[in-house]
Amino acid sequence: MPLTPLDIHNKEFARRLRGYDEDQVNEFLDQIIKDYEAMIRENKELQNMVAASQDKLGHFSNIEETLSKTIIVAQEAADELKNNAKKEAHLIVKEAEKNADRIINDALAKSRKIALEVEELKKQATIYRARFRALIESQMELLSQDGWDSLEGREPRGIEA
Repeated sequence: MPLTPLDIHNKEFARRLRGYDEDQVNEFLDQIIKDYEAMIRENKELQNMVAASQDKLGHFSNIEETLSKTIIVAQEAADELKNNAKKEAHLIVKEAEKNADRIINDALAKSRKIALEVEELKKQATIYRARFRALIESQMELLSQDGWDSLEGREPRGIEA
């Protein structure tokens, strides 16, 4: 068990003839007591400082661990978000390609339909033109017949001049 300043203060030495000077010994012991008390105080302060430093170190270690976990979680979330964005972009591109194909196919179908309608209209126009020409030719033929010349000299019935 370590000595305390009180142990040093209460220490009694046996007296002998030709012994040490009692006042010098007491002064020296008083000096030792003061120094020993100062050392004990300093030791307690250092122990308190070490304990406070260990508490701070533990606190900062917890913060470091929390930050590390947070960074890992944030990185994982960023990776997941990035992967989801890539998947979504891929799906959007696929959907756009499908829509583009559908639009192109619809446009081609409409173009073919319009081309068929144009061809049909051309045929109908040709038929109409041929019939109209035939009608005009038949009317011209009627007008060219001899019977019309005799009618030109007469006046129509029921109209008096």
